[in-house]
Amino acid sequence: MSESQQSKSPAASKNTQLLCIGHTVDLKNVWQSLRDEARRVVTEEPVLEPWMDDVILSRETLAATLGATLARSLARENLPRSVMEPFFTGIFEEHPHIVHSAMRDLLAMYERDAACFSLLEPLLYFKGFWALTNYRVAHQLWQDNRRWLALYLQSVSSESFAVDIHPAARIGCGILLDHATSFVVGETAIIENDVSILHEVTLGGTGKDTGDRHPIIRSGVLLGAGAKILGRVEVGCGAKVGAGSVVLDDVPPHRTVAGVPAVMVGETSEQNPASEMNQTLGCMVPDPTP
Repeated sequence: MSESQQSKSPAASKNTQLLCIGHTVDLKNVWQSLRDEARRVVTEEPVLEPWMDDVILSRETLAATLGATLARSLARENLPRSVMEPFFTGIFEEHPHIVHSAMRDLLAMYERDAACFSLLEPLLYFKGFWALTNYRVAHQLWQDNRRWLALYLQSVSSESFAVDIHPAARIGCGILLDHATSFVVGETAIIENDVSILHEVTLGGTGKDTGDRHPIIRSGVLLGAGAKILGRVEVGCGAKVGAGSVVLDDVPPHRTVAGVPAVMVGETSEQNPASEMNQTLGCMVPDPTP
């Protein structure tokens, strides 16, 4: 067992569970936990104090922390931090459901990533968390018909995080976007709650068709690294897609597919593969033919 895994004691897991009851996050307790961890960081690594003070310790709300940190990453000469920070913070304050969804993502990353040893770590270092949070802002702008600004955020997110999510895509919460590099999501894609996705996954179309032309990923799904799901196919609840697979047809619930093109190779051994993060292919499906 690695040192990071050992640091996740049962007590730490219980504390995390108290932060999220069902699908509701106790934002007050999450905020207090993040501030407590930031203070410990300053004690252990004083050189990080200016950063911790800038993004957490000098802030009064989660909305302000999210706004400051996202602005630090996405500010550009044409839209500097002095413009971006109040803009982001204002969006988070006006739309608290975005903050709630972001914290569901944060908890999912801590709980499912074996290398993550602190609730604060995704907030500070995980570009998958920040790419998703930026998408959530861009999606709100898209819904508000502020499409030029939504597309701008998509563009700078692609530059900064190597993640390209169209702001019109619909993504639930409790998402683990692990490593995140080269994750691509098309305009009409749908990702439900509680899905785990590794790097280099593409949810793409198959050509120049219009309308609903991108995949639907149901809850509990685990998408392995490099998987390509193309067209308006549906990956059913609790399914797994093996690393490097190319999925062109629907995947039934609780089945595992792998290969190029992907074929069914087994049943999932877990009820919720996204939570278990077990990337083995599972047991074989019995052959129904005599």
